[in-house]
Amino acid sequence: MDKSRLTFLGVIITIGIIFGDIGTSVLYVMKSFVRSSDAMMSENLVLGFVSLIFWVMTLQTTTKYVLIALKADNHGEGGVFSLFALIKNKTKRGVVLLAMIGGATLLADGIITPAITVTSAVEGLHDIIPAINTNDVIILVLIIFIFIFSFQRFGTKKIGSLFGPIMSLWFLSLFFWGIKSIGTRPEILKAINPKYAFNLLITYPGVFVLLGAVFLCVSGAEDLYVDLGHCGRKNVRMAWFAVKVCLLANYFGQAAYLLSTNYSSEKNPFFAIVPESFVVFQVILATLAAIIASQSLITGSFTLISEAIKLNLFPKLIIKYPTELKGQVYVSAVNIILFICSSCVVIFFRTSSNMEAAYGLSISITMFVTTLLLSIYLYKVKAKKIFAVIFLMFFGIEELFFLYANSLKFVNGGYITVFIALLIFIIMFIWYRGTEIKERESQYLTVKNYTKQLLQLSMDKSVPKYATNLVYLTGAKREEDVDYAVLYSILNKQPKRANVYFFVHINVIDKPYKREYKVTKFSDKKILKITFNLGFREHQRVNMFMHQVIDDLLMNKELELQPTKYNLRGKAETVGDFRFVLIEEVLGNSNGLSSFDNFIMGLRLKLKKITVTPEKWFGLDTSVITKEAVPLNVVQTKVKRLTRIQ
Repeated sequence: MDKSRLTFLGVIITIGIIFGDIGTSVLYVMKSFVRSSDAMMSENLVLGFVSLIFWVMTLQTTTKYVLIALKADNHGEGGVFSLFALIKNKTKRGVVLLAMIGGATLLADGIITPAITVTSAVEGLHDIIPAINTNDVIILVLIIFIFIFSFQRFGTKKIGSLFGPIMSLWFLSLFFWGIKSIGTRPEILKAINPKYAFNLLITYPGVFVLLGAVFLCVSGAEDLYVDLGHCGRKNVRMAWFAVKVCLLANYFGQAAYLLSTNYSSEKNPFFAIVPESFVVFQVILATLAAIIASQSLITGSFTLISEAIKLNLFPKLIIKYPTELKGQVYVSAVNIILFICSSCVVIFFRTSSNMEAAYGLSISITMFVTTLLLSIYLYKVKAKKIFAVIFLMFFGIEELFFLYANSLKFVNGGYITVFIALLIFIIMFIWYRGTEIKERESQYLTVKNYTKQLLQLSMDKSVPKYATNLVYLTGAKREEDVDYAVLYSILNKQPKRANVYFFVHINVIDKPYKREYKVTKFSDKKILKITFNLGFREHQRVNMFMHQVIDDLLMNKELELQPTKYNLRGKAETVGDFRFVLIEEVLGNSNGLSSFDNFIMGLRLKLKKITVTPEKWFGLDTSVITKEAVPLNVVQTKVKRLTRIQ
């Protein structure tokens, strides 16, 4: 699909990918309102609440995200980390903390959202089979979770084409049942007038509790920005305007039911407006929509973690690519954690009503962080300073109200997502800060100053040949430099003779998808540095990339074939064998680090031990790898000299 073009097929696909979360909020928003309201369903109360829904969706989703945020794309990609990549070089270091907070809270939201969405849908079975109890619902939800999370490793290529049509049918049903219900109380349309929302805000004593319920209608708005890269701006915008009409029709329809004579607080308003003969159909459709919404959130979490890893904000985890679809990734560790945590949420809260009391706090933090980052982007990158200030003042103040309203949910279970977000943030901070310390304390040497020694070693036949081609990974960003530890390993620790020395550096760039490399020659055909410039969404498959580089070098006669007597193909010349040497970091007992930095580095190294190994991350053949332990810090503390006595 050409994401830059607006097409009917593109809009249908977009509806299936992006709008699952915000599209299934109709299952629980009005139910949460009924539960939060401590008064009778008066006309002014209902009109005020649905008026708030209308204007919050218009301001937050339409204005902030669809009209403004979608323009802040990083080569077509959106989301907190893509936005951070756009502004990180133009701002102070503190902005990375905002990105960490936004990413951590968004990941935490991905734990409770599948739980509340699927549970709300399955609870509709109560209207069909009254004998079904809460335990039955929990078992069904857990079975659905097992199916959803088990399927992740295979990707969504085969069934993904069904998401668009199913979600389109879902939104059409929302529109149809909503319009049908509005017909019974057409005066509900008066709620479009903002005076009803304003009156409720200034007169209702428990208004912040109601704001917590209102916020649920836009809790999925962040997905429109996060998943921008999958669909393209034009398709997202067109799809949203169609989806918004369907959602508002259903919200207004549910509000009309609340004003009707047959209103019952025991029923979910969503299923109450569906004719009895169609409830089974709607429950099945709601469950499918909830599964699709959960699927989108899970894959979004994979993408988010993948981006964080490439930006050095998270420890390396094994990332797989289940299909050839661009951007589709699978992170097994994240999948397992999401399954366990989401299942625990269902078992702990038991009902969607209990989950509503805890839902919204973490995502309200994410949305506020997005507002801050967007304001910085508008101010620093786009140089729209006045607009940036107005944007920050308007949406920042609005979201602070929502944040306060959702903070009231903390004691009712909101602490769970906050705790999870805090844990993720701590891991991010340790890894990022540890990486900063490592880069600060590392020493780099200019290769040309050691070229003569390397060439002499290569020709010195008194030293046993270590490998034909010797490859080191280096963190040195300057083309002419390599790590001190690399040259120490080659020349000092154990002289390693090779025909060709390769120094490989991976430079993660701000663009999401980019693959290019540059060759720096220190000695013709003998000492080379390969710099890979890879987008922050690209997998760092060094082994695969090196094969192409070697082929290119041979084709351009920049690398010589090595003479050999023995090989399976009977050729007199081959590229020869390769050996990769990986430098393992160890923290020396005596170093120049402060107590805090020492503590952070110790935690970082512990995290590194329990995450993916470098050879797996870079796709290297373990049979051609040598690991060498080198102290992380070359700066040693000054020790007073000993005095010799007789």
